[in-house]
Amino acid sequence: MPVPIPRQRAVPAAESGQAQASPAEPGTETGSGLTLLVIEDDPAEALSVPDLLDAAGKPIRIRTARNLTEAERLLTDDVHCILLDLALPAPGADSEDELATLRHVLRLAPRHAVLALTATGDVDLAGEAVRVGAQDYLFREELDARLLSRAIRYAVERKRADIAQRQLTESRLRAQENARLERGLLPTPLLDGSHLRFAARYRPGRSRALLGGDFYDTVRTPDGTVHAMIGDVCGHGPDEAALGVELRIAWRALTFAGLCGDELLSTLQQVLEHERPDEEIFATLCTVDISPDGRRAGLCLAGHPSPLITRPGRPAQLLPYENGGPALGLLPKARWPRQQVELGGEWSLMLYTDGLIEGRIGQGNQRLGQDGMVEMVRRQVSEGLRGEDLLEAAVSEVRDLNGGELTDDVAVLLLDRGGR
Repeated sequence: MPVPIPRQRAVPAAESGQAQASPAEPGTETGSGLTLLVIEDDPAEALSVPDLLDAAGKPIRIRTARNLTEAERLLTDDVHCILLDLALPAPGADSEDELATLRHVLRLAPRHAVLALTATGDVDLAGEAVRVGAQDYLFREELDARLLSRAIRYAVERKRADIAQRQLTESRLRAQENARLERGLLPTPLLDGSHLRFAARYRPGRSRALLGGDFYDTVRTPDGTVHAMIGDVCGHGPDEAALGVELRIAWRALTFAGLCGDELLSTLQQVLEHERPDEEIFATLCTVDISPDGRRAGLCLAGHPSPLITRPGRPAQLLPYENGGPALGLLPKARWPRQQVELGGEWSLMLYTDGLIEGRIGQGNQRLGQDGMVEMVRRQVSEGLRGEDLLEAAVSEVRDLNGGELTDDVAVLLLDRGGR
């Protein structure tokens, strides 16, 4: 038998002991059935709603708000569905917009199921309400227990399905964007005509849905010089990854234009300063340019770890790093000296980001560090590992020492020159 909806005073959350609605999980079930929030104000004839039961036979609790301000206070985290009278006026809204109140409620409760309530003659308005965002509509004159109970359950489940589908779509879009960013950060090297062998590894940090800012590139210019670069934009996320892509592309273009050393890095700093989303963002960078005969190289460091070189009959060691410059984006008039390095006839040169050396060792706070990495690579080389196998072993061992996936992204590239 229909009974008038009991008026419930709008009680602030702190007074009622109820938490405010969580944007992430509205209508969280507590095991005590569903709750319906009715938003209506008809002083001439109070809306009557029948006694309602959910699918498990539990009573559906009903709250009533007389206006949108009161509705906002009653919209606590145990509300599952909203029954909105479309005739209720929205404050400050255009009087010609018949769905202004619905639009307001959808903005107020974007993750809650909404049922639109209207008169039997407003079929077109009811259909438009669903198009705008309501899960379903009901006619006031046809309200009964069975219809309303079913509509509430349907609306709640449809809203959950809509949210799940939207989250899935967003996840797929993020994955596609990540793939595009990864192709930009980790390109195919342009080494046609070079006798150097190239290998690379990239591993994203633990529990990260988005790429970080690690990037690298390797190209051979028409004069036979092989140029290699690896860098790291501070932070993680789409902005940092996009900035890494821009810096890599700029590096490749400037390298083919003939820039090298301090001139190249100064120009890259200008690119970073113009493109970064925040003045606190900076990037570390290591560049090497290897002579056409492969026996010498120029080295520039911008706040980045120095490369590791291995040669037959000699222990693996770091290239000189004393004369490096600051990271890009820190000092407006910085300079980056280009150091000349003798490589020899046969060698392997490993460039890497700091994710490789900042993993923990064991259960304490001790980090692997550059010294630990050098010792690790020396041992692996003595075991006969080279090229792809060496890179895979190095990255895997660092992960194992850390006790699981590394916190930071890891990018490593290796250039090999056989004996001549």
